[in-house]
Amino acid sequence: MPSTKSKKKKIILIVGPTAIGKTDLSINIAKLLKTDIISFDSRQFYKELKIGTAPPTKKQLNIVKHHFIHHISIQQEYNVGKYEKEALDLINSLHKNKDSIVVVGGSGLYANAITHGLDNIPETNNNIRNICNKLYEKNGIEWLQKKIKLIDPRFYENNDTNNHQRLLRVLEVHKQTGEKLSSLQKNTIKKRPFDIIKIGLNTNREILYEKINYRVDNMIRDGLIDEVISLQKFQNYNALQTVGYKELFSFLKNEISLEIAISNIKKNTRRFAKRQITWFKRDNEIKWFTPDEKKEIYSFIEE
Repeated sequence: MPSTKSKKKKIILIVGPTAIGKTDLSINIAKLLKTDIISFDSRQFYKELKIGTAPPTKKQLNIVKHHFIHHISIQQEYNVGKYEKEALDLINSLHKNKDSIVVVGGSGLYANAITHGLDNIPETNNNIRNICNKLYEKNGIEWLQKKIKLIDPRFYENNDTNNHQRLLRVLEVHKQTGEKLSSLQKNTIKKRPFDIIKIGLNTNREILYEKINYRVDNMIRDGLIDEVISLQKFQNYNALQTVGYKELFSFLKNEISLEIAISNIKKNTRRFAKRQITWFKRDNEIKWFTPDEKKEIYSFIEE
C-alpha cells in the first residue's frame, strides 16, 4: 500500500459490532503499513479474561505489535479517563517513527476518548462513592436502573443500562453536585494533532448472528467454563459484569442450566452487538464496509 502524501500523522480507526472481523482486518492493515495496533476494546484490557472477551490469539499478537491487550488486572481500578491519557501519550510516542497507527475495538466510549476527548466531569469523593456502592450492593441493579431513569432520563435512554459502574457514576455525580451527568456532558470535540480515518465493519443481521453463535460455541469448546470457575471469587468485580461471564456465574450458582446459560450468552451478545451498531452509526464520519470488501477498504485508506 502506498504511503499517504499528507505530512500530518494519521490514525486508522476500525469500529463495528463484536464478531464482525475487526481483528483480522486491523492486522492486515497494520502489516501493510508496517505499524502498531492500539485496542480500545475495554473488555480485552484484563489479563485474566483470555477466552470470554475474544482477544487476539497469541499467533495474531506475534504478527503485529498490539497495545492495551491484557495490560491490567481485574483487581486494578481503571477507567476511560486513564485510558484517554495513556492512549494519547502512546499515539504521540508512536507517531515519532510511524506515519499511521491502526486503532481498533468495539467500546464506543473508549473510541470517543481518542477521537473526541472526554468532558471534564468532576471526580467523586470516596465517601460518596462508598455510599453509592453500598446502596447498589443492598438494592441491586433494578433499583439502580429505576433511580437513574428518575434522576437522569436522558442518560438512561442513551446508555447501556446494564453497566452498573456507569450508572453508579451518574448517581455519584448527582449526589455530589446535584447535577445530571448528561447535562455536564457537553460533547465538545477536542482538537487532535492527527488526522482520523474512520472505517466501520458491518453486515446483514443474519450473518452477524451466525458469527456470534459460532464464536460463543468456540469459546465454550476452548474452556470458557473453566476460566469462569477460576474467577468465581472475583465475580462481583466490575470487569466481570460482562456478557459471557455473568451468565456462567448464574449457571455455577445453580440458578440456570448450562444450556440456558449458553443460550443467554448468545442472546445477550446479539443485544450488545445491536447497541454497538447504534452507537457507531451516530458518527457520520465513519465509512462503512462489509468484511468482504477488503480491496475497497484498502483503496479508501490510500485515497
